[in-house]
Amino acid sequence: MNTLESYMIVASAVFCLGLYNVMTRRNAVAILMGIELILNAANINFIAFNRFNGTGVLDGHVMSVFIIALAAAEAAVALAIIINLYRNIGSVDVDEARSLRG
Repeated sequence: MNTLESYMIVASAVFCLGLYNVMTRRNAVAILMGIELILNAANINFIAFNRFNGTGVLDGHVMSVFIIALAAAEAAVALAIIINLYRNIGSVDVDEARSLRG
C-alpha cells in the first residue's frame, strides 16, 4: 500500500479539506488553518515525488523546508493582522473586515 498513488490520494484529500475550509469559513483564524492545510498537502506531494523519483537527490525535502518557513512567516504576519483587526473591530469575522475599506 506504499505507492505514489496512496500518497497522492492523501495529499488531495488534505488539499480539498483545506480548500473547503478556506471557502466556507468566515473566521480569519479558521481561514488561516485552511491555508496551512493546503501548504501541508503541497509538502506531502513534494516528499512523495522525491521518494518515488529514485535519484537520491533531496529536492523535495528542501522544497518542503522552504514551504514550512514560508508558512511560519505567513502565519506570523496573518496573526498580527488578525490581532489588529480584533483590536479595531472587536471581531475576527472577515465579513466585518470588508467594512474597513476606504
